[in-house]
Order: sequence, then C-alpha cells, then structure tokens
Amino acid sequence: MALTQFTNLNFEDIKSSIKDYLRENSNFSDFDFEGSNLSVLINTLAYNSYITAYNTNMVANESFIDSATLRENVVSLARNIGYVPRSKRAATALVQYIVSGISSTNASITLQPGVFANSGLNNTNFIYSLPEKVQVPSFSGTSQGLVTIYQGQYLEKEWTVNTSQANQKYVLPNDSIDTSTLRVFVKDSSASSTQTEYKLIDSIVGVTSITNMFLIQETSDEKYEILFGDGIFGKKLESGNVINASYIKTDGKDGNGASNFNYAGTIKDENGADITTAQTRLITIVPSENGDDIESVESIRNYAPRRFSAQNRAVTATDYESILPSIYPNIQSVSAFGGEDLNPPQYGRVFIAAKPRNGNFLADSTKKSILKSLKNYSVAGIVPSFVDLKFLYVELDSYIYYNTNFTGNPNTLRANVANSVTQYGGSGELNKFGGRFKYSKMISVIDSTDSSITSNITNILIRRNLKTVPNTFTQYELCYDNEFYKELDSYNIKSTGFTVAGINGTVYLADKTIDGSNIGNLFLFRVTNETEVDIVSSNFGTVNYTKGEILINTVNITSTVQPEGIIEIQAIPLSNDVLGRKELYLQLSVANSNFTMRQDLIASGANVSGTRFDAQSSYINGSKVRGTIVTSTSTSTIPTTVNSTVTTTTSSSSSSSSSGY
Repeated sequence: MALTQFTNLNFEDIKSSIKDYLRENSNFSDFDFEGSNLSVLINTLAYNSYITAYNTNMVANESFIDSATLRENVVSLARNIGYVPRSKRAATALVQYIVSGISSTNASITLQPGVFANSGLNNTNFIYSLPEKVQVPSFSGTSQGLVTIYQGQYLEKEWTVNTSQANQKYVLPNDSIDTSTLRVFVKDSSASSTQTEYKLIDSIVGVTSITNMFLIQETSDEKYEILFGDGIFGKKLESGNVINASYIKTDGKDGNGASNFNYAGTIKDENGADITTAQTRLITIVPSENGDDIESVESIRNYAPRRFSAQNRAVTATDYESILPSIYPNIQSVSAFGGEDLNPPQYGRVFIAAKPRNGNFLADSTKKSILKSLKNYSVAGIVPSFVDLKFLYVELDSYIYYNTNFTGNPNTLRANVANSVTQYGGSGELNKFGGRFKYSKMISVIDSTDSSITSNITNILIRRNLKTVPNTFTQYELCYDNEFYKELDSYNIKSTGFTVAGINGTVYLADKTIDGSNIGNLFLFRVTNETEVDIVSSNFGTVNYTKGEILINTVNITSTVQPEGIIEIQAIPLSNDVLGRKELYLQLSVANSNFTMRQDLIASGANVSGTRFDAQSSYINGSKVRGTIVTSTSTSTIPTTVNSTVTTTTSSSSSSSSSGY
C-alpha cells in the first residue's frame, strides 16, 4: 500500500501519516508506536522526510527571482535576462587644483592615476583617487583646473591570455568595486609598448567582429568578471595578449560629505619624470556626494524583470521607471506618467519625477544629461521632461491607552512608540513615489510596541509645504491627490501664519464648504483672541475636496511665520490610507506627530464599570489654525463678524504661478 500523499509538511503530520501506514499493515497491528523503540525509528523517518521536504522547497524557491533569497541566486537569475546589478558607487567630489613650482620649460603636466587626496570624515580618514591620467597645460611654472576625484583605493589587475586553457576567466579579485571606474586595456604581448582601450557596452546592437568591447557580470561574493568578444560579437582575444584592468575599490556612501581635502598625489612632467618640487593646493568646489552601496536584492528583484520587459526601449511609463536607474544609478525612487493623465491633458509628453539617494532634487545639469541619454531609448515624437518631486507628509495625532499595572514609565513608553513609528516610516512602503500609508498597519505597529498598550485612537492628517515667493504677486497651487474630508462647515483646511501686503497682522487661511458641491472657498482671517477671528477676505481661493487640490488667488505674501518662506497647509484625508501619486513623494512626519498617553482604567481593574474611562473621539478638529497662534489687533474697517462676506481687492502689476514642495 502506498503512503498517503502529503498535503502538509508539518513534522507531526508526517509522523502521523507514517503511523497510519504501519497500522494498516497486519505485521504491525499490535505494536505500541508511542512506547516501543519503533517510535524512535518513526521519528527518524519523519525527521528525514521533513528535512528533505524543506530542502526541496528551498531549492524550488531559489529557482525563481521573486522568491530567491541568496544574492548569488538572484544575481544569476537576473543575468539570464540580461540585467547587471548596480555595483557600489564611489562618492565623487569636484576640486580645483593649483600647482606651482613647476619648471617653466614644461608645457604640460600629468596628474597620475591613483591616490590624489585624503580627507577626514566622521573620525575616519578616506582616500580619494583618480581613475585615469589627466594631462593639463602648464604656464609659467603653474597649472590649475578642475578635476573629479573618487573615494576609494586605485587598484590594477593583469592577466595573460592563454587560449589553451579552457574557460579562462578574468575575475577582479576585490569586492566593493565601482564598475563605473573600470578601465580595460589590451596589449598584443608583454613586449608591446602600445595598448588598446576596450569599452564597456550594455547592448550588442551595432557591435561587429572587430569592436573593442567587453561586458561585466557579477559573480560570487560581490566580485565581477570581465567578458570579451568571441569574434562574432566583439573582437576575440588571442593567446599572449595582456589584459590590464584598473578600478577603484570604494567605501560607498560612507565617503559622502567630505569637504576638506589634502593633496597626496603624484605629478609627472611631459617627459614622464616625477615633479618633486611642485606644491599643490586643493579648493573644494563640490563636496563628495553620490556614494552608494551595491544594489540590494530587493532592488534587483524589482528592476530586473521591468528592464527586461522594456527591451531597452522606453514606450510605457513603466519603461522609463526601469531604464532611468540604469542611466543614473543615484536614483532612489522614480515616477513617470503620461501627459494624458493630466487635467487638461498634454499628449505626446512623459513627465518624470525622481529623487536622488543623497538629496531631494536633481541638479539641472543632471536632468539635461539624463534627458540626453533617454533619447537613445524613447519613441520618436514623445518628449520626456522632468518635474520636481513634491513631498506629501502624513502626520499622526495618536491617543494611546496603556494598562497602569505595568511597571514602566509612561514617558519611556511614549518614546518607544515614537521609535516604532519611526521604523515603520523608514520602511519601503513609504519614502517613495507610489508609496502607500497603511492605516491598519500603523495601528498594529503602535499596539505591538509594548504588551502594556491596550489600544489606540489615531487620527490622520496630510500636509504639504507651500514655498512662497516673497513680495511678488503670485498664484499658488497645491495638489494632494487624495480626497479631503469635508464634513465640517469650515476649517477642514488649516495653515500656519503669514503676512500679506495691504493687511495688518498675521493671517491664516481656512475653507468654507459650499452646500451640494465638492468645491469650497478659501478665506483669510486674523486671530484676535482665543475665541474670535477677523475675516479679512472671503475670496482667497478655492479648494476641490474630491481632487484634493488647493488654488490660491493672486496674492503678495510678504513673510511667513515658518522659516524659509514656508506655509504649512494641512487637511484631513477622506481615507486613512494615504497614497503618493504621480510626483508626490510620501513621507511619514514623526517629528510633527503627537503621541498622548492615557491610562486604561478598565484594563487595570481600577474602574471596571468604565465610569471614569476617558474616551477619545475619532473625529477631532482642534484649533482653527496650524502651529503657533499669533494674535493680531484689527486696525482696519473690515467687519469682524465671522460670517463676513466682504472681499478685499488688490491690484497687481504682474502675476505668476507657483506650487509647493
């Protein structure tokens, strides 16, 4: 009789199946499987079956890129679809060198590859190197110019080609290599005085049998192998050829932030002799930046299939999102969407928002460089363009109930909750385009922080920062792309304080709903005391609750309570799950969140009847303004009635449009 087919690989279930099989055999019908020595044999068989099933399951998992866990397996699977994971990236700095003490007879000097400078950062000394020679002119014994230096150690590796050796491999012996600094030269023989540079390619399109090219692929232990042509695609190497590879081994993102450099390089004259009398001074133009770690397993899983589906062509928005990180590896998150998704639509355009790994915005020069590279991938007639990312912040107003029988300090408990929320805020679900704040998960994070926490009532706010243009008549637009909650008659929208030309004192903006419509009016008001306000303009702009959009009419804002000309504008989302759509980059603002600890007298047994339990509303609005309240004394003739409909009129000579970030 055959064993029953296993539907569960649990150890106890396997053991029970073996016992059932033996009981059906007449030779074992009277055996005591629990007390006899046969129990040991059954446990051994069950354990062996369990281990075999586990190993089989792991082997199956490691065969697919979306379930593999070992980096070598994920890299190997990505290699099958032509994807090369991003290597470590060296932090780069732009420095100006000023060399003096050169012989006046020298028309040029050569900055040698290798160590060029060092810098102290976070109590650690970092080396910065040149990946290749830099020849520059010299005038009257001095030379100066700009050079980009890379954090890390300059290394070289040499091989002699031996075609009689089957499957000869050229593996760089170091890990933590920045492959963008890899330079490969080939000599015909060890006696040759000339060498030919081979170029790294990422596509065989246009490659012929005489193209001097090479490919790279990641192997085990995060090392890289160099692959040369076979005589059909790319020039084939011959026996006796000498390969020389130079590269930089880097510390990655640890080298970011260095701004003071000490020269430590070597300079040669035009005859190749060392210049020992030269004095070199370095001036930092751009501190070291853009250093990064090797591409993670999660990133490879995400981008490898998408890059394969794009086939090196940018047709859909997803194609742009997968190709862009390979063009500019310093991208942390990218969002692309077609102009047809806008209102009004802009056909024939693709809009790209990208966040670099070490900063918030891409430099204009970087954008131009990326757009130039995208021309090799994009479809003719489609115009890609960049839009700056805009931050959408999620804030919490959380009331946390705890059992008073626990022995800890409530302040410590509050700090632990804040730490848990901060960890969730740094997860991959947020801090990206297309991020999603999951309310149920946040509730669970708070409750699971400590066993003494019995429940929590957490309200959600969304905020955007409006960057004003001081002393300029400007229109403003803020898009949240999340529907607003508007059950209250007014003050669903709140702001921090600011001042407006022609109006005395600090003012705030808020909304007034229009019955039967998804549109509301924005009004401008001053706070006169704790309970009363002055409405100074009832037609300051509009709010579309369904679209999650705020439009502010032409206004001259002269100053803001918040620094750097910022007005913080908050709203209550209709859904507690908040999405970061299009160019909105979703972030959880823990610093602006509120965590209030409250005793759970029912759970502690102090008030089982619940008569003294302090229940917290899940629907609160609070103050009419956001942040610090600045009261103002009215000196104008504008009515002070809350329901005032008086509109102030302001003339302007110029008008422009601006949005927040």
